[in-house]
Amino acid sequence: MEQLEEQIAHMTRTVDDLSDIVARQELEITALTRRVEMLMRREGQREASGAGGIVVGDERPPHY
Repeated sequence: MEQLEEQIAHMTRTVDDLSDIVARQELEITALTRRVEMLMRREGQREASGAGGIVVGDERPPHY
């Protein structure tokens, strides 16, 4: 009986630890999602305004 109680206590601790990790990850995912949305809006505004672009990968610069 004592061994079962120890196992339950260990499992309870593990579940609590995992719950804390999941809660932290949820907060981080929420913050990252907000940042991505902000960057997407900013990029959309930049494209709409026709501001200068950034050369990416194999793209030729606009002066070619």
